[in-house]
Amino acid sequence: MWYPIARNLLFMLPPETAHSISMQGLHQAASIPFLKKQLAAQFQYPEKNLAKTCFGIKFPNPVGLGAGFDKNAAYLDELEMLGFGFVEIGTVTPKPQAGNAAPRLFRIPDQKALINRMGFNNEGLDIISKRLKDRKAKNNSPLIIGGNIGKNKVTENSAAWMDYCTNFKGLEEVVDYFVVNVSSPNTPGLRELQEKESLRKIFAELQNLNKNNKPILLKMAPDLERAALDDIIALTSEIKIDGLVATNTTIDRSLLNALNQEKAKKIGAGGLSGQPLLEKSTEVLKYLHQGLAGRIPIIASGGIFTGADALSKINAGASLVQIWTGFIYEGPSIVKNICQSLSTHT
Repeated sequence: MWYPIARNLLFMLPPETAHSISMQGLHQAASIPFLKKQLAAQFQYPEKNLAKTCFGIKFPNPVGLGAGFDKNAAYLDELEMLGFGFVEIGTVTPKPQAGNAAPRLFRIPDQKALINRMGFNNEGLDIISKRLKDRKAKNNSPLIIGGNIGKNKVTENSAAWMDYCTNFKGLEEVVDYFVVNVSSPNTPGLRELQEKESLRKIFAELQNLNKNNKPILLKMAPDLERAALDDIIALTSEIKIDGLVATNTTIDRSLLNALNQEKAKKIGAGGLSGQPLLEKSTEVLKYLHQGLAGRIPIIASGGIFTGADALSKINAGASLVQIWTGFIYEGPSIVKNICQSLSTHT
Protein backbone atom coordinates (compact mmCIF):
# COMPACT_ATOMS: atom_id res chain seq x y z
CA MET A 1 0.00 0.00 0.00
CA TRP A 2 2.89 2.38 0.67
CA TYR A 3 4.76 1.72 -2.56
CA PRO A 4 2.75 4.16 -4.75
CA ILE A 5 3.81 6.95 -2.38
CA ALA A 6 7.45 5.82 -2.47
CA ARG A 7 7.27 5.47 -6.25
CA ASN A 8 5.95 9.02 -6.66
CA LEU A 9 8.85 10.31 -4.61
CA LEU A 10 11.39 8.22 -6.50
CA PHE A 11 9.93 9.36 -9.82
CA MET A 12 10.89 12.89 -8.89
CA LEU A 13 14.51 11.78 -9.26
CA PRO A 14 16.42 10.79 -12.41
CA PRO A 15 15.78 7.08 -13.08
CA GLU A 16 19.34 5.89 -12.45
CA THR A 17 19.52 7.89 -9.22
CA ALA A 18 16.21 6.44 -8.07
CA HIS A 19 17.44 2.93 -8.87
CA SER A 20 20.62 3.43 -6.85
CA ILE A 21 18.77 4.88 -3.84
CA SER A 22 16.19 2.08 -3.90
CA MET A 23 18.75 -0.69 -4.01
CA GLN A 24 20.91 0.91 -1.35
CA GLY A 25 17.82 1.14 0.84
CA LEU A 26 17.12 -2.54 0.32
CA HIS A 27 20.77 -3.29 1.06
CA GLN A 28 20.57 -1.49 4.38
CA ALA A 29 17.35 -3.30 5.26
CA ALA A 30 18.83 -6.68 4.37
CA SER A 31 21.84 -6.02 6.60
CA ILE A 32 19.59 -6.04 9.69
CA PRO A 33 18.70 -9.71 10.39
CA PHE A 34 15.34 -9.03 12.06
CA LEU A 35 14.22 -6.66 9.33
CA LYS A 36 15.45 -8.98 6.59
CA LYS A 37 13.40 -11.80 8.08
CA GLN A 38 10.31 -9.59 8.26
CA LEU A 39 10.67 -8.40 4.69
CA ALA A 40 11.23 -11.93 3.41
CA ALA A 41 8.05 -13.04 5.19
CA GLN A 42 6.16 -10.16 3.60
CA PHE A 43 7.40 -10.47 0.03
CA GLN A 44 8.34 -14.10 -0.61
CA TYR A 45 5.86 -16.64 -1.92
CA PRO A 46 6.24 -19.46 0.60
CA GLU A 47 4.43 -22.33 -1.13
CA LYS A 48 6.18 -24.98 -3.20
CA ASN A 49 3.38 -25.62 -5.70
CA LEU A 50 4.90 -23.42 -8.43
CA ALA A 51 8.34 -25.06 -8.39
CA LYS A 52 9.39 -26.09 -11.88
CA THR A 53 12.34 -27.83 -13.52
CA CYS A 54 13.68 -26.33 -16.75
CA PHE A 55 17.05 -26.90 -18.46
CA GLY A 56 17.72 -29.44 -15.70
CA ILE A 57 17.45 -26.73 -13.02
CA LYS A 58 14.75 -26.68 -10.34
CA PHE A 59 13.29 -23.17 -9.99
CA PRO A 60 11.42 -22.46 -6.71
CA ASN A 61 8.90 -20.37 -8.62
CA PRO A 62 8.63 -19.28 -12.27
CA VAL A 63 9.03 -15.50 -11.74
CA GLY A 64 12.50 -14.14 -12.38
CA LEU A 65 14.18 -10.77 -12.76
CA GLY A 66 15.47 -9.95 -16.22
CA ALA A 67 18.98 -8.85 -17.07
CA GLY A 68 19.85 -5.18 -16.81
CA PHE A 69 18.51 -4.60 -13.32
CA ASP A 70 21.39 -6.03 -11.30
CA LYS A 71 24.05 -5.67 -13.96
CA ASN A 72 26.99 -6.19 -11.60
CA ALA A 73 25.57 -8.92 -9.33
CA ALA A 74 25.69 -6.45 -6.44
CA TYR A 75 22.21 -6.99 -4.95
CA LEU A 76 21.49 -10.71 -5.14
CA ASP A 77 20.78 -11.14 -1.42
CA GLU A 78 18.33 -8.24 -1.53
CA LEU A 79 16.54 -9.60 -4.61
CA GLU A 80 16.38 -13.07 -3.09
CA MET A 81 14.71 -11.46 -0.06
CA LEU A 82 11.97 -10.18 -2.38
CA GLY A 83 11.12 -13.68 -3.54
CA PHE A 84 12.44 -13.91 -7.08
CA GLY A 85 12.64 -17.46 -8.36
CA PHE A 86 15.76 -16.54 -10.31
CA VAL A 87 17.82 -13.47 -11.17
CA GLU A 88 19.67 -12.82 -14.40
CA ILE A 89 22.74 -10.67 -13.92
CA GLY A 90 24.48 -8.59 -16.59
CA THR A 91 24.75 -8.00 -19.41
CA VAL A 92 28.39 -8.86 -18.59
CA THR A 93 31.20 -7.97 -21.01
CA PRO A 94 34.83 -9.12 -20.81
CA LYS A 95 36.16 -5.61 -20.21
CA PRO A 96 34.46 -2.96 -18.05
CA GLN A 97 32.59 -0.32 -19.99
CA ALA A 98 30.81 2.86 -19.03
CA GLY A 99 27.96 2.49 -21.46
CA ASN A 100 26.32 5.34 -23.29
CA ALA A 101 26.26 8.93 -22.08
CA ALA A 102 23.54 10.00 -19.64
CA PRO A 103 20.68 10.62 -19.70
CA ARG A 104 20.08 7.12 -21.01
CA LEU A 105 17.04 5.85 -19.08
CA PHE A 106 13.61 7.49 -19.46
CA ARG A 107 10.17 6.91 -17.94
CA ILE A 108 6.84 7.05 -19.77
CA PRO A 109 4.58 6.73 -16.71
CA ASP A 110 1.12 7.00 -18.30
CA GLN A 111 1.85 3.85 -20.35
CA LYS A 112 3.97 2.19 -17.66
CA ALA A 113 6.95 2.05 -19.98
CA LEU A 114 10.66 2.80 -20.09
CA ILE A 115 13.09 3.67 -22.84
CA ASN A 116 16.72 2.83 -22.23
CA ARG A 117 19.96 3.14 -24.16
CA MET A 118 22.28 2.00 -21.38
CA GLY A 119 24.84 0.38 -23.68
CA PHE A 120 25.97 -2.64 -21.62
CA ASN A 121 27.40 -0.53 -18.79
CA ASN A 122 28.99 -2.94 -16.30
CA GLU A 123 32.08 -3.43 -14.16
CA GLY A 124 33.45 -6.16 -16.38
CA LEU A 125 33.93 -9.90 -16.11
CA ASP A 126 36.76 -10.00 -13.55
CA ILE A 127 35.01 -7.91 -10.90
CA ILE A 128 31.61 -9.52 -11.39
CA SER A 129 33.04 -13.04 -11.37
CA LYS A 130 34.95 -12.35 -8.16
CA ARG A 131 31.85 -10.91 -6.50
CA LEU A 132 29.89 -14.03 -7.38
CA LYS A 133 32.68 -16.33 -6.17
CA ASP A 134 32.92 -14.46 -2.86
CA ARG A 135 29.16 -14.69 -2.39
CA LYS A 136 29.14 -18.38 -3.18
CA ALA A 137 31.95 -19.02 -0.69
CA LYS A 138 30.18 -17.36 2.23
CA ASN A 139 26.53 -17.84 1.35
CA ASN A 140 24.81 -21.17 0.81
CA SER A 141 22.03 -19.45 -1.10
CA PRO A 142 19.69 -21.52 -3.31
CA LEU A 143 18.99 -18.52 -5.57
CA ILE A 144 19.17 -19.48 -9.25
CA ILE A 145 21.49 -17.08 -11.09
CA GLY A 146 21.60 -16.60 -14.83
CA GLY A 147 24.53 -14.97 -16.57
CA ASN A 148 23.54 -12.68 -19.43
CA ILE A 149 26.62 -12.19 -21.61
CA GLY A 150 27.50 -9.80 -24.41
CA LYS A 151 30.38 -8.36 -26.38
CA ASN A 152 32.29 -5.18 -25.71
CA LYS A 153 31.38 -2.23 -27.91
CA VAL A 154 34.91 -2.07 -29.34
CA THR A 155 34.89 -5.74 -30.38
CA GLU A 156 34.22 -6.26 -34.08
CA ASN A 157 31.31 -8.57 -34.88
CA SER A 158 33.71 -10.96 -36.60
CA ALA A 159 35.44 -11.51 -33.25
CA ALA A 160 32.31 -11.35 -31.08
CA TRP A 161 32.34 -15.10 -30.44
CA MET A 162 35.61 -14.66 -28.55
CA ASP A 163 33.98 -12.23 -26.10
CA TYR A 164 31.12 -14.66 -25.48
CA CYS A 165 33.60 -17.49 -24.87
CA THR A 166 35.66 -15.33 -22.49
CA ASN A 167 32.51 -14.55 -20.50
CA PHE A 168 31.54 -18.21 -20.43
CA LYS A 169 34.87 -19.34 -19.04
CA GLY A 170 34.86 -16.59 -16.41
CA LEU A 171 31.33 -17.22 -15.16
CA GLU A 172 30.88 -20.96 -15.65
CA GLU A 173 31.53 -21.83 -12.00
CA VAL A 174 29.27 -19.15 -10.53
CA VAL A 175 26.09 -19.02 -12.62
CA ASP A 176 23.47 -21.69 -13.20
CA TYR A 177 22.72 -20.90 -16.83
CA PHE A 178 23.81 -18.49 -19.57
CA VAL A 179 21.91 -16.19 -21.90
CA VAL A 180 23.60 -15.02 -25.10
CA ASN A 181 22.49 -11.43 -25.65
CA VAL A 182 22.71 -10.42 -29.31
CA SER A 183 19.47 -8.46 -29.29
CA SER A 184 20.07 -5.24 -27.38
CA PRO A 185 19.41 -2.23 -29.64
CA ASN A 186 21.93 -0.12 -27.72
CA THR A 187 25.27 -1.54 -28.94
CA PRO A 188 25.96 -0.59 -32.58
CA GLY A 189 25.73 -3.59 -34.90
CA LEU A 190 24.91 -6.08 -32.14
CA ARG A 191 21.59 -7.17 -33.61
CA GLU A 192 23.41 -8.25 -36.77
CA LEU A 193 24.65 -11.19 -34.68
CA GLN A 194 21.09 -12.56 -34.71
CA GLU A 195 21.73 -13.71 -38.28
CA LYS A 196 21.91 -17.48 -38.63
CA GLU A 197 25.60 -17.84 -39.47
CA SER A 198 26.71 -15.55 -36.64
CA LEU A 199 24.59 -17.45 -34.14
CA ARG A 200 25.89 -20.78 -35.42
CA LYS A 201 29.47 -19.64 -34.84
CA ILE A 202 28.81 -18.27 -31.33
CA PHE A 203 26.90 -21.30 -30.10
CA ALA A 204 29.26 -23.81 -31.69
CA GLU A 205 32.22 -22.22 -29.94
CA LEU A 206 30.39 -21.99 -26.62
CA GLN A 207 29.26 -25.60 -26.72
CA ASN A 208 32.83 -26.68 -27.49
CA LEU A 209 33.76 -25.16 -24.13
CA ASN A 210 30.68 -26.47 -22.34
CA LYS A 211 32.05 -29.68 -20.87
CA ASN A 212 29.66 -29.58 -17.90
CA ASN A 213 26.51 -29.04 -19.99
CA LYS A 214 25.68 -25.67 -18.53
CA PRO A 215 22.40 -24.49 -20.11
CA ILE A 216 23.00 -21.82 -22.77
CA LEU A 217 20.02 -19.81 -23.98
CA LEU A 218 19.51 -17.21 -26.71
CA LYS A 219 17.77 -13.88 -26.12
CA MET A 220 16.18 -12.31 -29.17
CA ALA A 221 14.58 -9.06 -30.22
CA PRO A 222 10.82 -8.70 -30.68
CA ASP A 223 11.45 -6.89 -33.96
CA LEU A 224 12.72 -9.88 -35.98
CA GLU A 225 10.92 -10.80 -39.19
CA ARG A 226 9.26 -14.21 -39.40
CA ALA A 227 12.05 -15.45 -41.69
CA ALA A 228 14.64 -14.63 -39.00
CA LEU A 229 12.55 -16.41 -36.37
CA ASP A 230 12.32 -19.41 -38.70
CA ASP A 231 16.12 -19.38 -38.98
CA ILE A 232 16.42 -19.49 -35.18
CA ILE A 233 13.90 -22.32 -34.96
CA ALA A 234 15.86 -24.27 -37.58
CA LEU A 235 19.14 -23.53 -35.85
CA THR A 236 17.91 -25.09 -32.60
CA SER A 237 17.73 -28.40 -34.47
CA GLU A 238 21.24 -28.02 -35.88
CA ILE A 239 23.21 -26.94 -32.82
CA LYS A 240 22.60 -27.17 -29.12
CA ILE A 241 20.57 -24.20 -27.88
CA ASP A 242 19.02 -25.09 -24.54
CA GLY A 243 16.31 -22.45 -24.51
CA LEU A 244 15.17 -19.03 -25.68
CA VAL A 245 14.37 -15.75 -23.98
CA ALA A 246 11.57 -13.91 -25.77
CA THR A 247 12.00 -11.02 -25.86
CA ASN A 248 14.37 -8.09 -25.41
CA THR A 249 13.23 -4.46 -25.73
CA THR A 250 11.77 -3.07 -28.97
CA ILE A 251 12.65 -0.17 -31.23
CA ASP A 252 9.02 -0.04 -32.42
CA ARG A 253 7.60 3.32 -31.30
CA SER A 254 4.18 2.62 -32.86
CA LEU A 255 3.31 0.74 -29.66
CA LEU A 256 3.08 4.10 -27.89
CA ASN A 257 0.14 6.46 -28.12
CA ALA A 258 0.45 9.57 -30.28
CA LEU A 259 1.49 11.86 -27.43
CA ASN A 260 4.18 9.48 -26.24
CA GLN A 261 5.42 8.87 -29.77
CA GLU A 262 6.25 12.57 -29.85
CA LYS A 263 7.91 12.25 -26.44
CA ALA A 264 9.90 9.26 -27.70
CA LYS A 265 11.14 11.28 -30.69
CA LYS A 266 12.60 13.82 -28.29
CA ILE A 267 14.16 11.06 -26.19
CA GLY A 268 15.82 9.52 -29.22
CA ALA A 269 17.36 6.07 -29.57
CA GLY A 270 16.77 3.25 -27.12
CA GLY A 271 14.82 0.10 -26.39
CA LEU A 272 11.19 0.37 -25.29
CA SER A 273 9.98 -1.89 -22.48
CA GLY A 274 6.90 -2.17 -20.28
CA GLN A 275 3.18 -2.54 -20.90
CA PRO A 276 3.24 -1.46 -24.57
CA LEU A 277 5.50 -4.43 -25.36
CA LEU A 278 3.23 -7.11 -23.88
CA GLU A 279 1.29 -8.16 -26.97
CA LYS A 280 4.17 -7.81 -29.45
CA SER A 281 6.50 -9.96 -27.36
CA THR A 282 3.75 -12.51 -26.72
CA GLU A 283 3.15 -12.89 -30.47
CA VAL A 284 6.85 -13.67 -30.97
CA LEU A 285 6.72 -16.13 -28.06
CA LYS A 286 3.67 -17.86 -29.51
CA TYR A 287 5.25 -18.17 -32.95
CA LEU A 288 8.46 -19.61 -31.52
CA HIS A 289 6.61 -22.08 -29.30
CA GLN A 290 4.54 -23.35 -32.21
CA GLY A 291 7.59 -23.64 -34.47
CA LEU A 292 9.62 -25.44 -31.83
CA ALA A 293 6.75 -27.76 -30.89
CA GLY A 294 7.88 -27.58 -27.28
CA ARG A 295 11.37 -28.98 -28.00
CA ILE A 296 13.13 -26.45 -25.76
CA PRO A 297 11.83 -24.19 -22.99
CA ILE A 298 11.21 -20.48 -23.46
CA ILE A 299 11.56 -17.75 -20.83
CA ALA A 300 9.06 -14.97 -21.53
CA SER A 301 9.96 -11.35 -21.00
CA GLY A 302 8.15 -8.19 -22.04
CA GLY A 303 5.32 -6.24 -20.45
CA ILE A 304 4.61 -8.50 -17.46
CA PHE A 305 3.01 -6.59 -14.58
CA THR A 306 0.30 -8.90 -13.21
CA GLY A 307 -0.57 -12.53 -12.72
CA ALA A 308 -2.84 -12.29 -15.77
CA ASP A 309 0.09 -11.03 -17.86
CA ALA A 310 2.27 -13.90 -16.67
CA LEU A 311 -0.50 -16.42 -17.34
CA SER A 312 -0.89 -15.10 -20.89
CA LYS A 313 2.80 -15.81 -21.46
CA ILE A 314 2.54 -19.32 -20.01
CA ASN A 315 -0.54 -20.03 -22.14
CA ALA A 316 1.44 -18.84 -25.17
CA GLY A 317 4.17 -21.37 -24.45
CA ALA A 318 6.49 -19.94 -21.79
CA SER A 319 7.96 -22.16 -19.10
CA LEU A 320 9.23 -19.25 -16.97
CA VAL A 321 8.67 -15.49 -16.96
CA GLN A 322 10.88 -12.49 -16.25
CA ILE A 323 9.91 -9.04 -15.06
CA TRP A 324 11.87 -5.78 -15.17
CA THR A 325 9.86 -2.66 -15.96
CA GLY A 326 6.92 -4.11 -14.01
CA PHE A 327 9.12 -4.22 -10.91
CA ILE A 328 9.74 -0.48 -11.22
CA TYR A 329 6.05 0.39 -11.51
CA GLU A 330 4.46 -2.26 -9.28
CA GLY A 331 7.05 -2.45 -6.51
CA PRO A 332 8.45 -5.22 -4.30
CA SER A 333 5.17 -7.13 -3.95
CA ILE A 334 5.07 -7.99 -7.66
CA VAL A 335 6.64 -11.46 -7.39
CA LYS A 336 4.34 -12.60 -4.59
CA ASN A 337 1.30 -11.11 -6.31
CA ILE A 338 2.07 -12.89 -9.58
CA CYS A 339 2.80 -16.18 -7.82
CA GLN A 340 -0.43 -16.01 -5.81
CA SER A 341 -2.35 -15.38 -9.00
CA LEU A 342 -0.63 -18.21 -10.87
CA SER A 343 -1.24 -20.59 -7.99
CA THR A 344 -5.00 -20.40 -8.62
CA HIS A 345 -4.38 -21.83 -12.09
CA THR A 346 -2.13 -24.75 -11.17
